[in-house]
Amino acid sequence: MPQEPARRRPRPGSRHPTRVRLSDGHLANVYSAACPSRQALDRLADKWTVLIVGTLERGPLRFGQLRDAIDGISEKMLTQTLRSLERDGLVARRDHGTMPPQVDYRLTEIGTTLAAPVAAIRAWAEHYIVDIEAARSAHDQNQP
Repeated sequence: MPQEPARRRPRPGSRHPTRVRLSDGHLANVYSAACPSRQALDRLADKWTVLIVGTLERGPLRFGQLRDAIDGISEKMLTQTLRSLERDGLVARRDHGTMPPQVDYRLTEIGTTLAAPVAAIRAWAEHYIVDIEAARSAHDQNQP
């Protein structure tokens, strides 16, 4: 059986259509430890980010609605993740200035660009969980 050719990742500094220049003139490169794009990758790799972005994809929600929609998230973790997403410009917080306070959260324009990739990650996780569990079970049975 012929072997597939090895796929090479782009070399740092190579021409790639989706890469952008940072403010210091360097190309963004998540494979470089010094590149700030790693922070964005870290944000996206967080399960709570995936679930919050997916939930807000349907439209603005209040804190309690978000908490109720995401089973298992604590108020503390929801607060921390929303603050991080807001700081990163992915989520906007809107205070209606009422008493009692009413605040809602929505995806920003850049936050909405995450909807499709995040949906693909969720779909992949749901589709392959049976295979993953089987692999884990087989692996664990083979451990001494």
